Amino acid sequence: MVEQVQGAGIRVEALAPQFQAQAQQWAARLGLPLVAENAEFAVQFGEDGLQIQQLGPQAPGPVRVDFVEGQAAHRRLFGGGSGQMIAKAVGIAQGVRPQVLDATAGLGKDAFVLASLGCQMTLIERQPLVAALLEDGLARAQGDGEVGAIVERMRLLGGNSIERMRNWEGEPPQVIYLDPMFPHRDKSALVKKEMRVFRPLVGDDLDAPALLEAALALATHRVVVKRPRKAPIIDGPKPSHSLEGKSSRYDIYPKKALKA
Repeated sequence: MVEQVQGAGIRVEALAPQFQAQAQQWAARLGLPLVAENAEFAVQFGEDGLQIQQLGPQAPGPVRVDFVEGQAAHRRLFGGGSGQMIAKAVGIAQGVRPQVLDATAGLGKDAFVLASLGCQMTLIERQPLVAALLEDGLARAQGDGEVGAIVERMRLLGGNSIERMRNWEGEPPQVIYLDPMFPHRDKSALVKKEMRVFRPLVGDDLDAPALLEAALALATHRVVVKRPRKAPIIDGPKPSHSLEGKSSRYDIYPKKALKA
């Protein structure tokens, strides 16, 4: 499922001797070395699963996917349920739980929220390292009594989102959700640990217009695009309306009404 990583500067390492076998498996799958002296990043495997650590004296802590504890648990328990803006944006209502394709899944945070509210989710993540973290997080969450049932509603696909959508097989999703990486010029926007680690690896989604075009062609009911609140809309058709929060907004492109 996870493609091999292009480019040097990344090594794989076990955080303890008993995890050496898993580290070797991930190195083989990702096409990365176990030894690289000038590496800028380390993909590490330990008792908490898979994580990415930026190397160097000023580096932030490791990034991993955890659907059971931490931020995901807090949002699941106290995030506001179906009253959340993302729920309204994708069309969740009484008796309506649309099938959603998250075509820019990232670390799966938004997809997990929607799955926890009852949506059947398909996730696409094209950056192989991010997809690996997501796959590992989903696998670990399956064994949890409460969260296991939620991640059962989350199916992960690798590969290029645009190509996947253009060559879709099977029933098309009712709603497609996009959160493209926006070109940040404001230094304060990079403070988040995940952003500091991933921006050198992932870069910006400069093909966002093609992403939107493919999504509009495939979705049966609506496309939702998450943007920074003051960011311009993606080039292409204009959204019919937007839902605006403190730091972000949801641009909504309706095609057909969602019914119970």
